[in-house]
Amino acid sequence: MTTRPRSGSTRTRASGRLGCPDPVLDLSQKSLRPVGPPPAVVAYIGRSTGRWTARGGPEGSPAVRDAASRRIVALLAAVSIVAGACTSLGPTGTSSPGASGHAGSPSAATSEGPPLGSSAVDKLAAAAQGEGMLTTIGLPHEWCNYAELLETFKRKYGLEIKELQTDAAPADQLAAISANRGSPGPDAPDVIDVGMSFGVQAQKDGLVAPYKVTTWDDIPAATKDPDGHWYGDYFGVLAFETNETVVRTAPRDWKDLLDATHKNQVALAGDPRIGLQASATVFAAALANGGSLDDAGPGLAFFKKLKDAGTLLPTIAMPETIDQGTTPITVRWTYNALAHRAATNGTPPLDVTIPTTGRLGGANVQAISAFAPHPNAARLWMEFLYSDEGQNLMLKGFCLPIRMAALTQGNRIPPELMANVPDPTGVVFPTVKQLDSATSLITQRWDTVVGLDVK
Repeated sequence: MTTRPRSGSTRTRASGRLGCPDPVLDLSQKSLRPVGPPPAVVAYIGRSTGRWTARGGPEGSPAVRDAASRRIVALLAAVSIVAGACTSLGPTGTSSPGASGHAGSPSAATSEGPPLGSSAVDKLAAAAQGEGMLTTIGLPHEWCNYAELLETFKRKYGLEIKELQTDAAPADQLAAISANRGSPGPDAPDVIDVGMSFGVQAQKDGLVAPYKVTTWDDIPAATKDPDGHWYGDYFGVLAFETNETVVRTAPRDWKDLLDATHKNQVALAGDPRIGLQASATVFAAALANGGSLDDAGPGLAFFKKLKDAGTLLPTIAMPETIDQGTTPITVRWTYNALAHRAATNGTPPLDVTIPTTGRLGGANVQAISAFAPHPNAARLWMEFLYSDEGQNLMLKGFCLPIRMAALTQGNRIPPELMANVPDPTGVVFPTVKQLDSATSLITQRWDTVVGLDVK
């Protein structure tokens, strides 16, 4: 996934046998049922990459220090758009058939799940209060309304929250778990918030423990590990961000960008050869121009048309260039574009529109450390984040909640919040394999097909 750069952080202690946390509770089954221990831990081999880049931030991120490492990061971070089967939101905003539900377990919970006052969650809250603290990492207060989320959780349950390195990169968060797995200290995190590829890596390395929240069935299957090691908490959709002072008629679909009135007006929010947000933009364009989740080629052809028409600029769009009108039309994740629009407060007026076709989405995931010093507090935090209250607080911060389809269908999103975000109905999430293939094609063939040096 905004106007905020991101960097790195860490966290603390474990309970139970060394290397084996307390049994994990699956509250989605409305009972304190042990799910079992996490897989064996193997050494984490990774490198700090910067969450800002993983969420589609500008290539100028401090975490990306040279072109070679940025290319590696982009390919790895690209996977974080989503893992699992392709899914979409149906015409009424509901999940498509098979998009949610337990893998290999009965669907005992309703779409709402038991309320946070249920006996199971009450028991969890009591256990968490016995631990007295939650330790987080990589949660900047200005991102997704985390400041209010943290304060509300603290007030609601009377727990102290220790925040470590609020701008921690995803790789740094995993490294913090790994570094504290043998003898957790003051810098051992309980929970992490990372791109999906890092969730997959953390599970592979035995760094995260399985846990299914009560609202598990509302989370699209494409954005969660079926066993509960990680699951999406919010998502973004690629959208047009337009400076309406410069552009008389804001584009509504990809084909609109070909209009002659947009000559020298369209810019990518990154270099597609190394940046996720930009390469994903090309992928989205493919979906709207005869391509598919298995064929990103038409996206390159589309951007060649824009370049040949003199419409595509070689300049990377940044918040300041959008405001100045130098790059009046760009494509960014909704959470980036919406946060920027709110920050400008109408000066200049910015239009944020999800294109009619080619709606590509990307999700970030939450996970609990397999060596969490406060495992019950970690689980309670998850219950809070995935409750109606937590999800709506995230939406308040311009991050589309992962349970949006269910919340919308149940009319459980306040109208004033819905009014601030574009309707994401029809968004699709590619599989890891599809996204990796598309990213490789785009990064390798951009120069030969499009031939524009974006910088």
